[in-house]
Amino acid sequence: MIAFARVTERPLDVTEHMDAVAHASQGATALFVGTVRDNDPDAEGRVVQLDYSAHPDAEAVLAELAEAADADGLRIAVSHRIGTLGIGDGAIVCAVSSVHRAEAFDVCRALVESVKAELPVWKKQVEADGSYSWVGLGRLG
Repeated sequence: MIAFARVTERPLDVTEHMDAVAHASQGATALFVGTVRDNDPDAEGRVVQLDYSAHPDAEAVLAELAEAADADGLRIAVSHRIGTLGIGDGAIVCAVSSVHRAEAFDVCRALVESVKAELPVWKKQVEADGSYSWVGLGRLG
């Protein structure tokens, strides 16, 4: 069951994700929270913010990815944030509950990996000196 799959400008609420997948039949919940860090192997300086933008169909794609990960007995809540995010802000939250832990861990990880690979959301990485880069597109500014 997909509780929700959202692309949003609102700050992500971990408790909301956990509550959405909680159920008396579930014995395990796996949670992934991806946050903005102040460094990147490709950055020449300190990262100060990320600007995420999304294709208009991004939320529909996220819902399709969640549906593809869903299986009998699972509960899934996943969100990706867009807009300007500062260091420490949550960029993605994925919660998966199941009867047993192994499936919750496996599905949570697989869903996060598919979101990273397939969701049409782009990241502009801004450094302390004002320069910026788009992941995979090189340094600009």
